[in-house]
Amino acid sequence: MVTEKQLPAIGPSPYLTGLLCRCPRCGKGKLFDGFLTLKPDCESCGLDFTFADAGDGPAIFVIMIAGAIVVGAALITEVKYQPPYWVHAALWLPLILIVTLWPLRGLKSLLISLQYHHKASQAKLIPRVKE
Repeated sequence: MVTEKQLPAIGPSPYLTGLLCRCPRCGKGKLFDGFLTLKPDCESCGLDFTFADAGDGPAIFVIMIAGAIVVGAALITEVKYQPPYWVHAALWLPLILIVTLWPLRGLKSLLISLQYHHKASQAKLIPRVKE
C-alpha cells in the first residue's frame, strides 16, 4: 500500500506557471518586479530566484517569430497593394512593438519555469578519477 509520504510531490504545471508569470514552485507568487526584472525571491513560498537564467533564449525566439510575421506581412502588402512608405511605417512599427514586447515576458517566464522544473543549471566539469 502506497502512503501519502511515498508519493512524489507534484507541483503546479511549469507551462501554466510560466505563461502566467508565477513562481515555478508554488504557482502563487509573482515572478517579475518590473517588466522583465526578476524579483529576488517568491513572496509566497520564499523560493530564491538566483537560479533563474533565461539568457538570450526568449529574445531569440521572439525575434525569429516576430521577424517572420512582420516581414511576411510587409512583403505580401507591398506586392499586392504597393502602398507608399509612410503606410508601411504606420502599419509595421506598431506591429513590431506588439509582436516583440507582448510575448517576451511570458516566454522568459516560461523558460525560467521549465529551468526550475527540469533542474537545469550551469554545466560543471567533473574531475576524472584515475584508476
